[in-house]
Amino acid sequence: MRIAFLSWRDLTHPEGGGAERYAQNVCSGLAARGHDITLLCAAHGDAPEQEHLDGYRILRQGGRASVYPATVRRLRELERTEGHFDVVVDIQNGLPFGSRLGTLSPVVVLVHHVHKEQWPVVFNRAVASVGWFLESRVSPWLYRGCQYVTVSGRTREELVELGVDAGDISVIHNGTDIPWTTRQSRTDHPSLVVLGRLVPHKRVELAIDTAQRLRHRFPGLRLRVVGDGWWRDRIEEHARAVGADDIVDVLGFVDEVTKHHELSSAWVSLAPSLKEGWGLNVIEAAIHGAPTVAFHDAGGLSESVVDGHTGTLAHDLDEFVEATAEILGDRHLRHQMDLAARAHARRFSWGATVDSWERTLARAAAHRPAVAEIDQVVTAPEPVGHRSGWRASA
Repeated sequence: MRIAFLSWRDLTHPEGGGAERYAQNVCSGLAARGHDITLLCAAHGDAPEQEHLDGYRILRQGGRASVYPATVRRLRELERTEGHFDVVVDIQNGLPFGSRLGTLSPVVVLVHHVHKEQWPVVFNRAVASVGWFLESRVSPWLYRGCQYVTVSGRTREELVELGVDAGDISVIHNGTDIPWTTRQSRTDHPSLVVLGRLVPHKRVELAIDTAQRLRHRFPGLRLRVVGDGWWRDRIEEHARAVGADDIVDVLGFVDEVTKHHELSSAWVSLAPSLKEGWGLNVIEAAIHGAPTVAFHDAGGLSESVVDGHTGTLAHDLDEFVEATAEILGDRHLRHQMDLAARAHARRFSWGATVDSWERTLARAAAHRPAVAEIDQVVTAPEPVGHRSGWRASA
């Protein structure tokens, strides 16, 4: 098949993250199976306009907002000069590309998560209102009848709430990269880690507040923040403001070896994000047996973290802090969650993800009706260990 993926960013973009990793792993996996793949995304910095990577082509055009019309124009140009695509994948990161207006090819819509809560965090009221209107009202109307793909059951539920037909939405989970070693090398002192882009909706400040509130209960406690982004200065400023800068290390962008070393060293992973489509950082921590503490209402995190089994889900900051303390303070519970997290992470492979995408795209290219499938069912096993009083009363 000849397939075009339309993405706001690629992994080389300064704001690239889990959604871009997902898209490019799918692109490389499909290319390895002989498909002709083109990824169209925004231009940035010194990145070349055209690049070949892992068997597929990357074409860059437009900026933060202009990437949308620029990409659709480029798509139409490619169809005129190179021939039609068998299928176009429109990756909706809050805003759709509107590709259905610019191509006659079948369109598959990929949505990682609904941005309802994030619009007012990043933009002023007017811009947030327009963005949410386009995402919640215009997009479901424009793409009605198209095949939708999302990465978690929770996002599927939210899309249905926006008016997307449940029968048109398939769930294809993230895979996970297995590092060359998952040998445990925990620190000899209590340690926490946060992995992800440093942007407002990741709420790294809550992880800092958690570390500050627990430092006297767990002498030697440290928090390692792995990742970079335009919000980094604010995060470092917050650490100084609450008096936690002496126990918080903001590492910035690191290579894969360093990332996995940090994850394998930590006792507990924290994911205080406001919203995630899935939570690739959770599964990457789970590979190393690090349980994750996250929030119940944070979208796909309520699936990537199996509550009471591979980590804990909290309802508010007080519960978040106490959940972290419970795991830090209970060696037996950490060991049980370590085993459960590793077993959970092994269930998700990029090979299975690409298999599901290949079937979905072949069906769309053949102009078959959209369907609802789930590639892997995430079950909730019985919780391990014991739960403290605050958990029982939650």
